[in-house]
Amino acid sequence: MMGRKGRMMIADVKLLVGVVATAGLLAGCGGDKDLRPAFDGVPFRTNAKVVDKKVTRALFEAEVWNIAASPLGAREAVRFAGTTYCIENYGTSKIEWSIDLDDPEVPLPQSGGNALVQGTCET
Repeated sequence: MMGRKGRMMIADVKLLVGVVATAGLLAGCGGDKDLRPAFDGVPFRTNAKVVDKKVTRALFEAEVWNIAASPLGAREAVRFAGTTYCIENYGTSKIEWSIDLDDPEVPLPQSGGNALVQGTCET
């Protein structure tokens, strides 16, 4: 009898080790990772919202935080935020921007360390 209990305990320990290992692997795939898209290797926090919904929802302002991390990446993050906004609200990715985002010599309008760029969804 003693031998059987000993074997059962070893089997239970193996099962427990397997469960713990699987849980550890699943935890590694979980929510602590930054799911923001990266531009120039930097995951930027972005937001785009309507300027005045009583006038038109087409005019919006895209905001990107911490542009000093990568000014070129921040330009693409602005474009991404605006494109996402326009697709969600108008089903189009065509945007008339207040500045030329393709020209790196044109500075991004800033407030603190954040970029604030207005655009209009073209319908």
